[in-house]
Order: sequence, then structure tokens, then C-alpha cells
Amino acid sequence: MEGVSGRVLVVDDNEAIRRLIRVNLELEGFEVVTAADGAECLEVVRRVKPDVVTLDVMMPRLDGLRTAAQLRAQQQTARLPIAIVSACTPADLDRGESVGVDGYLGKPFDPEDLVALVRRLMAKREGEGFAYGFGDGR
Repeated sequence: MEGVSGRVLVVDDNEAIRRLIRVNLELEGFEVVTAADGAECLEVVRRVKPDVVTLDVMMPRLDGLRTAAQLRAQQQTARLPIAIVSACTPADLDRGESVGVDGYLGKPFDPEDLVALVRRLMAKREGEGFAYGFGDGR
């Protein structure tokens, strides 16, 4: 598909949020695949090989932080750029950093911040440095 900037796996248990993220990223040329929770994410990652994953924290079956830890623990996905897109507590941010999350965007978020974070993560994947970005200006 010409004009595609990369493949993003969006993981959130809220269908409306998944749709919102998908539309905003597709408008910027990204190919978007979705999953409803961490367990589904782990299955989809193997199948579609995304360039970036965005994870909500609070999800059924397998939450976002445990999903990130499992992705980091597998050789095939150990360097996959991961961003948390969630309403997080400071403790969640610390746990996310400890499991190797690359970026964070708090909900509610500005769509421009979402796109900027995904672009930074794509650049990280291409070896252009660390992408830890906060949508709130931190």
C-alpha cells in the first residue's frame, strides 16, 4: 500500500478508543491493526509483525504492563517499540518504565500528540534514538 508509514497494533479494551486511535493514525498514513486485550495482542503480534504497539493499561485477561513485559521477554519482540496510551498513575508509569515501555500518552489525549508519539516510536525502530515521549509536555 503506497503512502503507508508503518504498521501499528493498537490494544485497548474500549472499542470507541480503538476506533478513535485507528482513524487518527490511518489519516496520517499508518496501517492499523487492533486487539481488545493483552492476550489477543500477543497472538496478533506474531501474525502481523507490527512496527509499533500502543497499549492501554487496564484491560481484561492480560493488562498492558504485563503484556509489555511479555513482549520484552520474547526475543522476536524484545526491541519492538511500545507506548502506553492510558490514564495512568505515577506507579503505572514507573512499572511501565521498569518493563521497558518506550513512551507514554495520557488519556484523554490530543490526536496530534498521538501521531507525534507513534512517529517517534517509528524513528526509534529505525535506529534514530530513544523515543520516550509524554503527550503532556513532560
